[in-house]
Amino acid sequence: LRRQAERGREKKESSMADGEGNLKLLGLHVSPFALRVRMALGFKGVSYEYIEEDLFHKSELLLSSNPVHKKVPVLIHNGRPVCESLAVVQYVDEVWAGAGPDILPADPYQRAIARFWAAYIDDKLFPAWTGFMKAATEEVRGEKLKETHAAVQNLEKAFSESANGKAAFFGGDSIGYLDLALGCFLPWFGALRVMFGVEVIDAANAPLLAAWAERFGETAVAKEVLPEPDKALAYATKLKAYWASLNK
Repeated sequence: LRRQAERGREKKESSMADGEGNLKLLGLHVSPFALRVRMALGFKGVSYEYIEEDLFHKSELLLSSNPVHKKVPVLIHNGRPVCESLAVVQYVDEVWAGAGPDILPADPYQRAIARFWAAYIDDKLFPAWTGFMKAATEEVRGEKLKETHAAVQNLEKAFSESANGKAAFFGGDSIGYLDLALGCFLPWFGALRVMFGVEVIDAANAPLLAAWAERFGETAVAKEVLPEPDKALAYATKLKAYWASLNK
């Protein structure tokens, strides 16, 4: 009996190490960063409990799980929270290493390059297009649109340099870390098209990325997780009204 108990305990500990156990994700249905994590979990085939948050009335669970930024997504694994979407995606890739294809490249150099461009997306592209949405004047909006397109051009170059631009995705023949990092914004780019008549990824200036966006949108993980642009549009309209009230 003692040996059976020990084997049972060892099996349970092994399962916990492999990532099985209580898993929750705090998110928002249109948050690109939460969508990024949901796609990563779907890509790995990991089951989890999804908890929708209202960022205008944040739950105590969110505030206690992410007291620093108070934002989604938060992955709570066996009672321990992991915050910030890129960190969460890397965590998912490592904990469920054997559950599905790798998200990050195996080669250390390629892994570093992927991390660099993912950080660029969040540090340069995201502030540019959200700044465009927030802009109170046409002059500022024009400046932010230029910043957005400049960031897209750099990503177009990065894509062209991956497998000489012949790969279907940043990750090669199948999606990977950078595809998730950028693909999570596609519903919002659709919302910007409707709201302002602008193309973030313009086929005339970024043909490789435009073709990539079409392919990414047809992948199973994108179809399963990404919302229709009208949902992003509805939330963007709500945010725009909120930002306008702050400027009064």
